Order: sequence, then C-alpha cells, then structure tokens
Amino acid sequence: MSKRRAHVNCSVVGCTNKHANVFSLTASVDQTTRQQWIKFIFDNNVPVTLPATLYVCASHFAPECFVNLGQYQAKMASSLRLEKGVIPTITDSSAAHTARTFQAVPSSILTPQRVDVGCQTKPQMHASTGTQLSYRTLGPHFRSVGTQTTEVKTTKDVGVYTSTIAVFPDVPWSFMPAKPPLKRPRLSLAEDEDGASSVEASCSLADPEHSTYNPEDSVNVSVGSLKDPSSPHGEPVSFRKIRKLVVFESCLMELFEKCPVCGRVCEIQKSIRGTFCAIVQKCPHCQHGRQWKSQPVIGHSTPAGNLQLSAAIYLSGASFFSVQKVFKAMQLQIHSYKQFRKHCCNFIEPAVLHKWKSDQTAILQQLSQEGRAILGGDMRADSPGPGAKYGSYTMMDLKRNNVVDIQLVQSNEVGGSTNMEREALKRSLTLLEESGIKLECIVSDRRPQIQKILADAKITQYHDVWRFEKGISKKLKAISKTKECEKVKKWLPMIKNQIYWIAASSSSGKERVAKWLSVINHVQDIHTHDDPFYPKCTHLPRVSKGKEKWLKGGTTVLYKLQKLFTGKRVLKDVSKLSPHHQAPSLEAFHSAATRFVPKRAPFPSLGTLCSRLCLAAMHYNENAERPHRQANGKLGFKLCWPKGRRGTCTVKPLKEKSTFKYVDELMQLVLDVVSLDPAPFVSQLKQIPVPEPLCSRYDRPEKEDAMSRHWSSIQLTLTPS
Repeated sequence: MSKRRAHVNCSVVGCTNKHANVFSLTASVDQTTRQQWIKFIFDNNVPVTLPATLYVCASHFAPECFVNLGQYQAKMASSLRLEKGVIPTITDSSAAHTARTFQAVPSSILTPQRVDVGCQTKPQMHASTGTQLSYRTLGPHFRSVGTQTTEVKTTKDVGVYTSTIAVFPDVPWSFMPAKPPLKRPRLSLAEDEDGASSVEASCSLADPEHSTYNPEDSVNVSVGSLKDPSSPHGEPVSFRKIRKLVVFESCLMELFEKCPVCGRVCEIQKSIRGTFCAIVQKCPHCQHGRQWKSQPVIGHSTPAGNLQLSAAIYLSGASFFSVQKVFKAMQLQIHSYKQFRKHCCNFIEPAVLHKWKSDQTAILQQLSQEGRAILGGDMRADSPGPGAKYGSYTMMDLKRNNVVDIQLVQSNEVGGSTNMEREALKRSLTLLEESGIKLECIVSDRRPQIQKILADAKITQYHDVWRFEKGISKKLKAISKTKECEKVKKWLPMIKNQIYWIAASSSSGKERVAKWLSVINHVQDIHTHDDPFYPKCTHLPRVSKGKEKWLKGGTTVLYKLQKLFTGKRVLKDVSKLSPHHQAPSLEAFHSAATRFVPKRAPFPSLGTLCSRLCLAAMHYNENAERPHRQANGKLGFKLCWPKGRRGTCTVKPLKEKSTFKYVDELMQLVLDVVSLDPAPFVSQLKQIPVPEPLCSRYDRPEKEDAMSRHWSSIQLTLTPS
C-alpha cells in the first residue's frame, strides 16, 4: 500500500496539479502493482534509471480508489487514504474534472454544529460505539451531509432517554456548551471524595447514539458484571479479583489525543480523585465524544479502587501514613487520610466487627456443646505502668489455641488503669455464662484481684508456669549478683527446669509444694526429704566431681534461697501451677496483635481499636496451628539467639507460611455486601459503648489564653534574675 506524502510534486509525466494529497510508491508494494504504477507515471516510456521515490497525486485516482472520500468531503478527515492495491488510471487530460470531485463541501450546507445526541431513529444504521481502536483499524464511517429538508415524510418515534450520571456530585463541570443541546439536559456531576487533584469536565458514560444503547445501563457502572481479560471466555468476575496495573499519565493520555473517527486532535478534560481518573474526550471537528473511567463507581460517588485500597491497607494491618509515603515517593495518586477514615467508619470497621461476631458465635457454640472448657486469660495494656489508657483482656481456648473473646476497657471507665483487668475479666465471664459455657478452670496470672474474682465465682484457677518461672528467675538473678551468692548462677538452669517438671508431674497442690521445697535439700547434696508427698529425689544416684557447687548450711546464699522458696505467696502460687495446659499462646497472640495495634500509634477512636483487635484475633485463629514445614522428608528448624538468653542458642521450628483467607472474606464482605447497604452494619458498630475521652473531665481553655500563658512562661524563663 502506498503512503501519502505532502508538499511534493507529482511524478506523472505532464502533470502540473498542486493537489494536497500525494502518494508515494514504496518498496512494500507487490511487483505487479509496482510495474503498473511505473508504466502509468512515464506513459509506457520507462527510463533505464528510476528516481529513488516516485509520487502520484490524488487527481490520477478514481473516486472508488479512496477509503474516506465522503469523510474528506465533509471535512471529517484531513487527508485521503487509498484502498490497498489500487492503480492510477486518470491521465492529465481528465484530471481537472476529477479534481472537482475532491473539493470539500461548503460549510454553509453542512449540518448545524448543535448535534442531537439524545435520540436515535430507525433509518440510522451506523453509529459511533466509542471503542478505543487504532486509527487504521477503524472501518469507514458515513454521514449524510448533502441534503437538508424542512419536512420529514416518514418518521418513527423510538423514545428519548435522559439521565443524570453521578460521577462526582458537588463538583461543577465546565465542558458543556452555553446552550444545552436538544433533548439532552446539562448533567449534574459531583462526588464527595476529598483531595481532588484536578477537575475539568464530564460527560455521560453511555453513548445514546449506539444501536445497542439501553438507558438502564447508563446510570452506573455495575461492579458485579465486569469482565476480566485474563479469564477464559471473558467470564464476568468481581472487580476486586481483576488485576490492577500502574499506568503512567502520559501514556494514558496518548490514547485520547486523537479522535477515533476523524483522527484529528481532540479536547481532553480529566478529573482525578485519589486512584480514580475520569477522562472526557470531545472532538470539535466531528462532534464525537466519549467518557472513560479508570475504575467502576460504587453507589453514586465511591470509586471502587479507592475503597479497595483503603480496605487493603486496613485489613493487612498497615499504616495509612506509611503507605502514603511509598505512594508519594513513586508519584502515585492516593486519596486523603480523611477519605480513608470515611471508608473505615462507613464500610471497613463495620464489616470487621460483623465477621468477628459471626466467628465468635460459632466458637462459643462449639464450646458450649463440648462440656467444660479450659481457658486462659491475660491483659495487654497500651503502655506499661499506671499511665495506661487502654487495656484489652483476651480469653483463649487452650485446647484449640483459639481466641474466644476480647474485652477492651478504657482507664477512666473503672477509675484507673489498675482496675482495667478486673473489669475486663468480669465482662468476659458474663459473656461465657450467657453463652452457656461451663468452665473447668482458667489459667491466668497471679494478681490478687484476679484470684479474688475467680474465687468468688467458684472457678478453679491455675497459674501460668512460664510467668511464674519468669518471676522467680528474675529474683534469683538479683540474688546471684552479690559476691557471696555467685553460686546461684550455676543452679539457675536446674531450678528453671525443676519448675516445669513440678507442674507437669504433680497431681495435687501438696505434691507440687513438696517437690518445690525439695530443691533446698538438693542444692545441699541432700536427696531424702521429710515430706511424705515427696520422700526422696527420683533422679539416679550421681557421684559429683566438683563439691564446690554444693551450698552449705548457715551461709548467706542458702539463707536467701530458703527465704525466697518458703515465702507464703510463693508456696501458694506453686500449689496452683497449671498441671496440663499453659498459656504461652496468649503471649504469642499479644505479639501478633502488635502488628495490627502498635502500642506507640494513637488511634482515632475506641471503635477503631476494637475492630483492629478483632482483626488480630481472626489472623491468629487462622494461623496459630500451622503445620511444621518439611524439606526432603525432614522437619525444618532454625537457630535463634534470643536477647533474654544472653548468647544461649535455641532451636525454633519452621512453620508453613501464614495464610490470609480472612482478608479475602473481609474484602468480599466490604466490597460486595457492606458497600451496597452499610446501614445495618454501621448500626451494629454503634452498639459498642464508647466512653468519654480522658480529657473530658478537664476544662478546655481558649486557645489564645493558652498561647499567652505559654509565651509568658518562656519569657520568664529567659529573663535573667
């Protein structure tokens, strides 16, 4: 196919026409067509040496040789295009007559510039579909411009439909003409999204001139009927499962620079809301227009991509500000924090609370059907010491290693942070009683307040062995720091192991106490005891090589050791060491909760903190019992050097990677259910009682008075005495 060249002379012998459309003979043309072109150009007198490039103007081609002659005459195309394989046949003698064929139709007889885009009549067979295609892949488009009558003999009314498309409510658009077109009112488009980077224009999504146009389809983009190009047969899938790509703005705007109908430069108006981009393309030459959206819109004004990004940040436990820094570093568009909080309050947090309540109901129902349950409880405060603001008490099923309940308490609800654990435990016990769960025992810490509550409720309480061992080890290390008590360091590993052995091998509290007191005799090389519950040591007789490790009676080190071991509270706690189930999983959950609820990060509301704790519980319940990783039929382990072991190496089993099925379920709940009707879910979230802020009991001064006192104190500090 020959290519058009402008501003060159025609190579045909004797041709003096100055036509704007000149076509070159390229090497890509087949040999037969090329020879016919050459014979026509030189009038069958082909020279031996040919020029590098030969040109033929449009005057030498018949009208049927052109693809877009009608568009060119109607000023809808700036140049002519040849059909593939055509040959010039018109000589110079008839070229003058042919040149008149290519003259453009005067603008006075063209159709008026105001085009009716709201109706469609039956005789019309060709319509613009708004498809984004390459310029050369589009077929010819026809438009009747030669006649204009004042009376239409036969017409059929097929109906006119107009609708307001809410792309961005509350944001005015300036693209529409001063006078609205016939049968098409001005569109009122707006959005309640914050942080707009640009707002310029808008247009209807659907093309009313399309032959398959359905008015009901133009109200909103259906979020449940999108087609994924990567799926087989283009099956409809949810937009949350469709892959998202990073697109450069310059590359995107290249698709809208030229009109797909006439190929001329178009007017482009764009609007950006976070990750959402709406583009309106308008051709001033052929009046073709279309609108494109980068993502579907949920409801009337919520871009699906913005909501999905907010949900992904929240449900993964990430910080919005950390993600925002990443986006800014890469110049990626992201919505504002204010809009993120709107998404959380209206969609995400209600969905998280709803799913946790559903999961918790199933767990409680299963426990009530099994009989007596063994639970473990512990509190996690947002900061150590008496200045804690929040406290979350976790109740866990120690048999299945599942979180059963989480109670969140604020310090001003109970008169101080020291009372938070007691109040949270009472709430958990009330919930368990209402659910019909009978408790066999509770494994908890050794606080006297907790012991009194469980004793009044007639619930058997055991102490966590790990916590008891941690407290005793801390006191033994303090004793061993003095010079006369350095021998305690050698006995410290044995005493730690003895604590776990006592809890696992004893069947009663008296037996635990007897085994605990036998340690005092054992460190003196005495292995028979007066207590009938443990008369002698069960280890094999050993011959000691170094007698310097044994402690002697009457020494300071033995006195301090006896004082620690025979303390009234210590003996009482030893008798209640848990014989079968321990609670290290509670510490593991608290460690996992730090990912979702960092202690140093402030949270805007109690509801946010509560929903994040529920999210941490769902993550733990799904991944607590991950299988041991295997490689080549062998179990995987890794070496660790914990800081608390002071250089002692430990072996840690390798588990399979964590799964995030709960995230997929929550994303589906947020985007497919809650976003369509959030009212019932929000009402469930509002049922959580929210206490007053800590500062509510203080008088709030005026800002100007506070600033004046601040500067006065600074001046007094700087003024020399």
